[in-house]
Amino acid sequence: MTTLPGAEQVDRFRRGIARHLGLHFDDGKLALLADVLRGRLEALKQGTDAYLARLEAAASADESQALARALTVAETFFFRHIEQFRAFSEIALPDRARAAQEAGRRLQILSAGCASGEEPYSLAMLVREAAGVRPSDVDIVGVDVNPAMLEKAARGRFSSWVLRETPPDTVQRWFRSEGREFVLDDVVRNAVRFELRNLAGAAGSTWLPEAFDVIFCRNVLMYFTPEGAQMLVERLASTLHTGGYLFLGHAETLRGLSSDFHLRQTHGAFYYQRRGRLRSDVRALDHTAPAPSIRQTAIRDLVDDAGTWVEAIRQASSRIEALAESPSLVSARAGAGDGLVRPRWDVGLALELLEKERFAEALELVQALPPEWDSDAEVLLLHAVLLTHGGELSRAERACERLLEIDELNAGAHYLLALCREGAGDRAGSIRHDQAAIYLDPGFAMAHLHLGLLARRASDSRAARGALRQAMALLPREDASRLLLFGGGFGRDTLVSLCRAELAGCGGNG
Repeated sequence: MTTLPGAEQVDRFRRGIARHLGLHFDDGKLALLADVLRGRLEALKQGTDAYLARLEAAASADESQALARALTVAETFFFRHIEQFRAFSEIALPDRARAAQEAGRRLQILSAGCASGEEPYSLAMLVREAAGVRPSDVDIVGVDVNPAMLEKAARGRFSSWVLRETPPDTVQRWFRSEGREFVLDDVVRNAVRFELRNLAGAAGSTWLPEAFDVIFCRNVLMYFTPEGAQMLVERLASTLHTGGYLFLGHAETLRGLSSDFHLRQTHGAFYYQRRGRLRSDVRALDHTAPAPSIRQTAIRDLVDDAGTWVEAIRQASSRIEALAESPSLVSARAGAGDGLVRPRWDVGLALELLEKERFAEALELVQALPPEWDSDAEVLLLHAVLLTHGGELSRAERACERLLEIDELNAGAHYLLALCREGAGDRAGSIRHDQAAIYLDPGFAMAHLHLGLLARRASDSRAARGALRQAMALLPREDASRLLLFGGGFGRDTLVSLCRAELAGCGGNG
């Protein structure tokens, strides 16, 4: 009889899986891991410690496959998130087909983590239906770590459930009904090659430099450890041709993982295009400013009177009595030529002035920094915030555009651009940038709040309620430094009160 593994042994098992498969399981999955561990011990007739020692040393290929079978049960369907397939069909496919034809080579497409094949087969159908693309010049490969899923994919037999989002004419064209199953046409089935690959394993033929034009790697990164996710993204970048496209799951982003891609937004979908030159200088912005003060004001009246959120910020700022120049700022200037070595881009004092709502002084301080600050993402973000607070929207927009040249996945820059676009009367552009900010950082409370205010002013009560409720849920746990930067000088409680009042105004529960 197999001894039940203890908590420490289950944790060792979790670490071994992370090391060899790259998969991350949080504490909520410990019971599942314990069941899988017991199953493996019974199948191999091994003791717990002996099995774990072997797993920690080097898992065999057979054991890795067995673990993959037990731990990666994927539920997918044809044309899942159809907007991404439209972007592939109308943007990525014709663009990369032209590039491949001009280079005299074949078009290469990879479906990484393809499960039972619905994704790569969907791509194969679109290739065959695309004008100006010769299917005979296109290679599609699907890779997965689960051999059982690949065996199912190769059979090409599917239930009606996985065809639930497939257009009826596509079903009629590419499938035939056989009993309770739908059998895929051999033309499509033979267009995809399946390979057993561990995406967290050692680099091999899957990761040849600039081997693919388009990669779909959807709903894979979310299961990886942070280290595993970063390593995988680096491999995806290196194996894509310059200008190649990367599609992730709709809840996955490259923010904080890579600066090797341009963010694209079309067809209601976000996706990525590889830059011309790979960059490995990812640096997360880490603001360590103190918590902001809470400004007491009738904020909803201010917002309603102002007409736009950015105008409300500017009006609130102008109500603050002009203060004398701070001694600390005088000291900073006086010490500029004293021969002491100081960090060139120390923005701590500017953040302190921002917290005290002394926006003009903070802006003056930032603009007095050496010229090199124009290449520092942290300073550019602060500069854009201060310009926005001051109502200098054209300059703020230029600062954001410069910031996005350096850090294209900066959610804060997109949020500030949303304010700038609203101020310019471009509601569609404002919504688009808010959506980009939320895609890049779903927990960004201010972007949800601003989207709710935009919907409220457009009398779209349903959309307003959804966005405002999300903002109200996120604000209590929003990082204090982000509220300092993006809260417009208003404190956490004041912003929550605004959400509550706006919700009540559009028929929601405050």
